[in-house]
Amino acid sequence: MNYGIIKKVLGSLLIVEAFLMIPSYLIALAEKGPDRIPFLLTIILTALIGWILTRAKSTHDSISPKEGLAIVAVGWVAASILGALPLYFSGSTATYVDAFFEIVSGFTTTGATIMTDIESLPKGILFWRSFTHWIGGMGILVFTLALLPALGIGGFQIFKAETLGPVAGKIAPRLKDTAKILYITYITITLAEVVLLVFGRMSIYEAFIHTFGTVGTGGFSSRSGSIGAFDSSYIHMVIAFFMVASGVNFSLYYSFFRGKPSEFIKDEEFKLYIGIIVVSTLAITVDLWFVSYHNILYSLRDSFFQVASIITTTGYGTANFDLWPSFSKGILLILMFVGASAGSTGGGMKVIRILVMFKLIKREVGKLYHPRAVMPVKINDKVMQNETIAKINSFLALYLLIFIFSTLLVSLEQVDLVTAGSAVAATLGNVGPGLEMVGPVMNYNFFSIPTKLWLSFLMLLGRLELFTIIALIAPKKWRIDV
Repeated sequence: MNYGIIKKVLGSLLIVEAFLMIPSYLIALAEKGPDRIPFLLTIILTALIGWILTRAKSTHDSISPKEGLAIVAVGWVAASILGALPLYFSGSTATYVDAFFEIVSGFTTTGATIMTDIESLPKGILFWRSFTHWIGGMGILVFTLALLPALGIGGFQIFKAETLGPVAGKIAPRLKDTAKILYITYITITLAEVVLLVFGRMSIYEAFIHTFGTVGTGGFSSRSGSIGAFDSSYIHMVIAFFMVASGVNFSLYYSFFRGKPSEFIKDEEFKLYIGIIVVSTLAITVDLWFVSYHNILYSLRDSFFQVASIITTTGYGTANFDLWPSFSKGILLILMFVGASAGSTGGGMKVIRILVMFKLIKREVGKLYHPRAVMPVKINDKVMQNETIAKINSFLALYLLIFIFSTLLVSLEQVDLVTAGSAVAATLGNVGPGLEMVGPVMNYNFFSIPTKLWLSFLMLLGRLELFTIIALIAPKKWRIDV
């Protein structure tokens, strides 16, 4: 393990984080809030630690898979540890663990909160907690990719560990170009939503906060009532549209900008993703229409918004869906597991894995009738390798095992099983709100410190696709040196 390279890259990461705190500090300074000094001290401390780490000497100039995993996992934890300091020192949270939980929730784009009175928070803190969604949405480590050439380090192992979904691929031949393409797309979508929200008479400040939460699929809001606090169907639909857009594989946008819009139609994952949204929306709309709302348009509006919010793992709300009929809640609970597309900013299992799982089931049923037939699993007319299928099966099995174990663990808090299960599903899937005691109008503040730390660990696990963390903490007998 080349610890010198790990330290240098982590140092670059922390220096970038320090610079990214400056806008929040300037807002705190302009508002003369209690978060001014905490932000200033944290920026100085983070930059200093980063500078010290970048002075480390490395034995070679390449990053191995193990080093890539270490950089990704330790990088997220280090960014969260330091990023939580302004919340704690400004008095926004009662304990440091609460601040850590909140910022881990931000960087992992989960949106689970321990805050009870959002509107009372200093504006700098509100901006920072939402900005962490935007940073974490595409992976904070991508920010450092442009810095790696200056360090004399190649970075594809970091990108492979950081890439969301079962297949890590390059959009462009060089990793630096890939990072640029991703962020040009990311910033374009961000600015487009800000403009449309301001056009809907939302303030620029709140437009940025909710855009960060939408494009990063995080869900932190400046209002306790989330998006429901804005009595505007226009704002609801703009945010719903961008939530759906942010749950799409970003490589499809690259194809679109290169004059290949047909890639959307050809992509099987995209078609299934949109199909799930449409079917789920219609099913909940009918359920609400007959049972609760008795108004087809309101039913359609709220059901579409919540389906978009949950499947993209954003977690915004326009209604208290915990009061909806059991059928509707059941669909939303399933969507918490499904998640968004691979290569998007969303979390969850990812639609591509669900697609492969169904194709595997179809193949096994077919083999019962034709035992000797060769039936390869194809995605977009390309045969999937057995190694990739094995990884997907392992991921789904591990996801289920972690969910079951964690649900039992959280239930030791003497909460009902729905609360425990949905809290685990919402944190592991990076969704945010769950059901019952962690529902859309509730929060996670009542949990004990050990449970908050475990749920924070689940957020990191889910965000880093399970195996990035598991590979580092697994017993030595599980590791095979190549």
